[in-house]
Amino acid sequence: MEAPLHPDFPLDPSAANNTQSAYWVGPRHLAGDDGQLYDAVADTLANLGWTSLTIVRGRQEPDEDREVLRSTVLHISPDTLRWAQWVLADEPFHLGGLPIAWQVSARADTSSPLATWSAYFTPDVPGEILVDFLVALDARDQPAVPLAGPELVMDAVTAHGWLRHIDQPDAWAMDPTFTSHLSLGEVPPLIQDGDPRALTTEADEAGPAGWQAWAEPVFGARYLWAASFGASVPHDLVRVFAASLSSTAPVLRRVLPASTQDRLLRAPAL
Repeated sequence: MEAPLHPDFPLDPSAANNTQSAYWVGPRHLAGDDGQLYDAVADTLANLGWTSLTIVRGRQEPDEDREVLRSTVLHISPDTLRWAQWVLADEPFHLGGLPIAWQVSARADTSSPLATWSAYFTPDVPGEILVDFLVALDARDQPAVPLAGPELVMDAVTAHGWLRHIDQPDAWAMDPTFTSHLSLGEVPPLIQDGDPRALTTEADEAGPAGWQAWAEPVFGARYLWAASFGASVPHDLVRVFAASLSSTAPVLRRVLPASTQDRLLRAPAL
């Protein structure tokens, strides 16, 4: 759905019925997650037939005022070859200075409990983008088998007007305002991947390359969001993420990120 967008249309924080007004906003890569990143993904996975399990760490003693320490929610596909875990409560590690919210993984077959690849997404990754990625993952017969090369990813964003980096035209692109980036390069620490080179690479050697994406509204300041794909994530799946990330179609929002509110075009959702 397309909608006309107006940069100067005022946001009205005080609605008559005390509910937040909804707006169509763009570009989506700066629109945040509307505070609905868990619900958007969980509802989609439930509709796809994935099973959800709650993992609780800690306990509450009957005679003590002690609450459950941590809990995560694991969503598993019917064939058990792919899963998505909401890990924000645990905050196992950070990506770009932000805690991981969703970890998505897949394996080649059920004989091994280990993931062939994993991808990681922080809060404020727009839910529409992660949903598109997961729907494409669900539709794949073999979620861990590569089907195409990295050029697909770059083609997806440049088709929507993103620019190639002058020094790395085949591995780095950015939106026309230079706030959001997508690059193929060294994977950050702690990113799990089934490629054996990820475990054997020496400290002074470059490990296997994976795709990284992030939004940095103000250069040198805190990221809005970040995403990391292990080296073994199939490029055609990253292409789906990239195409959705760079899409010019507006998204529906009630809550806008403070760091990008003045950069967003918006129109009331009537």
